[in-house]
Amino acid sequence: MKKCRRCSKPATLHITEIRKGEVQQLHLCEICAQKYLAQGNADEDEPSSSATVEDLEAADELACPHCGITFRQFRSQGRLGCPHDYEVFETELNQLLENIHDGTQHCGKVPQRTGEAHQDHFRLIKLRNELQVAVKEEAYEKAAALRDEIQQIESRLKPQTTI
Repeated sequence: MKKCRRCSKPATLHITEIRKGEVQQLHLCEICAQKYLAQGNADEDEPSSSATVEDLEAADELACPHCGITFRQFRSQGRLGCPHDYEVFETELNQLLENIHDGTQHCGKVPQRTGEAHQDHFRLIKLRNELQVAVKEEAYEKAAALRDEIQQIESRLKPQTTI
């Protein structure tokens, strides 16, 4: 069974295009096929969906300089070759995660046996990242609220000293 070129779900649409005398095959899942067909119905002045096919071809040929695995091999095997692949294929992997999980950040559960202090440390990291984004976007009211929340958590985490 063929996999989708964009997200590696099972392909349900198989397209064969002949462009400039070359035969090119494109295999897409239902969701990616709808996006592809919607692009194909665009005006002639806009870039056609063939640009998408070319982008996919280029991504498939992208290879890791450390282990030599190509993105096409990753899509067929479902496994990366080395830790450097996360950086080499970052753009493609982010698109894949967006398609599969509707996001690129894990928002799962925290084990119940994890201590409250550990959860606070995790929350601090997340809040500090949000604070950096808020300052960068000049959302100062949000940044101030985040700063206050960070200070509250930090005060809980500081060991209580008595005189």
